[in-house]
Amino acid sequence: MAGQKGRDVLIKIGDGGAPEAFVTVAGVRAKTISLNARTVDGTSGESAGAWRELIAGAGVKSASVSGAGVFKDAASDALIQQAFFAQAARSFRLVIPDFGVLEGPFLVEALDYSGDHDGEAAFAITLASAGALAFEAL
Repeated sequence: MAGQKGRDVLIKIGDGGAPEAFVTVAGVRAKTISLNARTVDGTSGESAGAWRELIAGAGVKSASVSGAGVFKDAASDALIQQAFFAQAARSFRLVIPDFGVLEGPFLVEALDYSGDHDGEAAFAITLASAGALAFEAL
């Protein structure tokens, strides 16, 4: 697989409509999407050769997303702010080039604002999965 442009990794938030429309979270320059599956250790005194045994499918799956960037789009900024202050799960769509699209409920876990007196206002966001995610391979 050839290298991919980082700008093609997208974080989109749903508008809550039916059907739901997704808008790209504006100005996100740096993005990280982490998928996790915790394991459950089923090792016992009867485990062959005292090797650890993991119980397949018993762990908890989660996803976390972080991003940082600049303000560009008031509409998507307002959706993020509303989601944070309501602390209600919102639908997000995560686009990962040559991998797939993850979609499902996330909570805005952290929202940071910063700015230098001689630079642009910036923000950082952290999302935590809040339910089952759907995956569609690209």
